Amino acid sequence: MEQLMEMPRTALLSRTVSTRTTPVHSFPAGPASRWFPVCKLGDLEDSWGEAALINGQQVALFRVGEHEVFAVSQADPATHSHVMARGVVGSRGDSYTIASPLHKEVYSLATGECFGRPELSLDTFPVRVVAGAIEVEL
Repeated sequence: MEQLMEMPRTALLSRTVSTRTTPVHSFPAGPASRWFPVCKLGDLEDSWGEAALINGQQVALFRVGEHEVFAVSQADPATHSHVMARGVVGSRGDSYTIASPLHKEVYSLATGECFGRPELSLDTFPVRVVAGAIEVEL
């Protein structure tokens, strides 16, 4: 009997905005690819986080401005709670930042560096936009 190989999947997890829920998007990714399609650029609101389940890993996505997108671990480095998509986007100088919603540690969205506690760091992932679609490399 032929066995079916399960394809890795990517899902943009739903979030509540007012009283409506944004639908879950799911996209298959090729088995040889390390780049995973997540959603369309227009699906992300400026300076608002979204959680995505990419090939079994929780990732927080942030669009800043028209075209700049960052992907970081959804897990808060201090508590390991999966909450970073609910953090507050800001900046320090020319660097975009995310403040953890739990203990307010501030991290660079580009490098994952923690500005207040150097022993902490947030995992970051390469992001690209291809034909209006966001892809994350794991």
